[in-house]
Amino acid sequence: VEVVVLNTATEMTTGNDGSFSLEVSDFPVRLRFTASGYENREIRYKEPSLGQMVLLELRGEALSEVILRSTIIPRELRQTPASVGLLTAADFDRFDQTNLLQAITTIPGVYVHQGALNTNKLNIRGVGARSQYSTNRVKAYFEEIPLSTAEGETTLDDIDQSVIGRSEIIKGPNSSVYGAGLGGVINLYAASPEVMGTQAAFRTSFGSFGMLKNTVQASHASENAQLMAAYNHLETDGFRENGDYERDSFTLHGKVSGNEAGSLSILAQFTRLMAYIPSSLNREQLENEPSSAAFTWKAARGYESYDKGLMGLSYQYAFTEDFYNTTSVFMHFRNGYEPRPFDILKEEQVAMGTRTKFNLNAEFLGLPAEYSLGAEILREWYDTANFENLYRDFPGEGSVAGDNIANNSQDRSYYNFFGQWNLSLTHRLSLEAGLNINTTRYELTDLYSRDEIDQSGAYTFGTVTSPRLGMVYDVSLNKSLYASVSHGFSTPTVAETLTPEGLINTSLKPETGINYELGFKGNWLNNRLYTEVALFSIQIDDLLVAERVAEDQYVGRNIGKTDHNGIEFLFNYRTDLSPSISLRSFLNGSLNFYEFDEFTDRGVDYSGNDLPGVPDRTFNAGLDILFRENLSLNATWQHVGEMPLDDANTGTNDRYNLLHLKAAYSLNFGGNWKAELFAGLNNVLDEQYASAIVPNAVGFGGAAPRYFYPGNPRNYFAGVNLNYRF
Repeated sequence: VEVVVLNTATEMTTGNDGSFSLEVSDFPVRLRFTASGYENREIRYKEPSLGQMVLLELRGEALSEVILRSTIIPRELRQTPASVGLLTAADFDRFDQTNLLQAITTIPGVYVHQGALNTNKLNIRGVGARSQYSTNRVKAYFEEIPLSTAEGETTLDDIDQSVIGRSEIIKGPNSSVYGAGLGGVINLYAASPEVMGTQAAFRTSFGSFGMLKNTVQASHASENAQLMAAYNHLETDGFRENGDYERDSFTLHGKVSGNEAGSLSILAQFTRLMAYIPSSLNREQLENEPSSAAFTWKAARGYESYDKGLMGLSYQYAFTEDFYNTTSVFMHFRNGYEPRPFDILKEEQVAMGTRTKFNLNAEFLGLPAEYSLGAEILREWYDTANFENLYRDFPGEGSVAGDNIANNSQDRSYYNFFGQWNLSLTHRLSLEAGLNINTTRYELTDLYSRDEIDQSGAYTFGTVTSPRLGMVYDVSLNKSLYASVSHGFSTPTVAETLTPEGLINTSLKPETGINYELGFKGNWLNNRLYTEVALFSIQIDDLLVAERVAEDQYVGRNIGKTDHNGIEFLFNYRTDLSPSISLRSFLNGSLNFYEFDEFTDRGVDYSGNDLPGVPDRTFNAGLDILFRENLSLNATWQHVGEMPLDDANTGTNDRYNLLHLKAAYSLNFGGNWKAELFAGLNNVLDEQYASAIVPNAVGFGGAAPRYFYPGNPRNYFAGVNLNYRF
């Protein structure tokens, strides 16, 4: 435990039990402390009676008392009328650190199709499940800076988890906070230096299929500044043919406090990726040749490569103790090149924007109230060109670019205005009301002159207004009930607006949905057990579907309605088995009832069918045994139920179970050196399964449809982490 005194103190005495006492020259006493696994937290202690001894005790806070940073008005988890999944650095460290989404998929209600390290698509409560190869309908932020593009596509698999200290996942439509994110929002927060002073660390790991990862980190922390920089290199041959992967990334994050009123944060991240694509297989290949690549992708040696960057500055200033502003400016870019069997895509993307919010604490009719008002503006320029792929004319050489077949430029503008009001009606009952107003507009310039069709022009998705209303009632100490109703929306992505010929479908509309939710959050057994239960129902209109028109080619269409009903639960338990052994465990899951409400496609009525691409249930469990002698043992179990493969429900992806193990041992050499040895085994039971599917795959030329991405068989990893404190 580390304690920092924020105002004058003449002496501090710390006890062996974690308590401490202070002699101070002025009041109130203001402290900031950091405890392993908990968020930084500030405590104020008002002036006691004359002659009274001041004794403050520092104890581990209950999970429900964690202050959420992702809500527009910071609140405790238990006092937030929404389902929010939390992941700490310890949760990310349960796995081999090759993919950030390994940990995110353990959150109830969240499912990730993990086709390859660079082929992941995430859905929350079934929203986004029909996406073919990428994540949409879900927004993401890194330290308040958008990771999602203006048209709603999100890529998280190229962010290295070593730079992430915490994640908060808001599930369901919450547009009063973040705008176009019908499925929810993923917020990532950078890791902070663990102790005061300067440190350097080097981590290396290796594993099956030629996996090698090296990480170099440096950090510095003082009373007024924190700075961390990290370089990561990851490479692997992959389990499958045409599955080579190589990624380099650099991340810089820092925060400087000039005085008590203001602080400046900086974030910069750069990524270079070269990843080959094995693509999907049919069922026979999945069962008999899971390590093979799709024939056309292997022949073309299909891959994706890009350089990507993200830069941002954020300044927080407190005008008074009860009124402050946070403003961020940011830009990101991506230059990509992707040879595919059906064409070669070259794209350039640049975006700039700003986000600001004002927070105020003030009474309303004598009742405690909090207000927040803000805006987010994003301008994005997207250029794309498509070329013929002549790989068939040059056998053995892979992809060869031919004539240009399409060339477009899009200028997208995203305006998002939001506000929220929290009111404490009684000491037990509080209300939350929010409103979001969004306009998304884009201008298209058709640069392809070889046809007679000019799609140039300005298009808008119109103004979408999304309200939100929530309520929290404390039924007893550390136990609360909540209810909420919220509206959300998502705009079509670039891929959905473009036809295979590079033309624009101007008739598409945003998806919209309403989420109804009831839930319970509470602690039991002297705060050792934390529980959550949520019941939700989401009704989505103007459903955007991807219609397959050729091999690996799709067009987007608005058609139908879906109902997303479900139950989510979570149990977290922590206890000390003895003075030297601690136990942490969790069990969570979701029961999903997602189906088409009204859906007729090309004369076929699919109403009442289950939604493809979403398992009917998921369960996650974990057990950690921590020995004070620096030994830790981790076990993670995941169960994924059956999921339909297509709208007609003619087939399913079989259910499967995965078991992962990891052990780590820390060494203290004395002085300033520390080391950690670790090793683990993924898919211990060597389950054969499909880790991702392509919904509504269609076979061409008499071939069976390629629905499946095979999951990795049993594989190992091991490594060492060295740390030096200057």
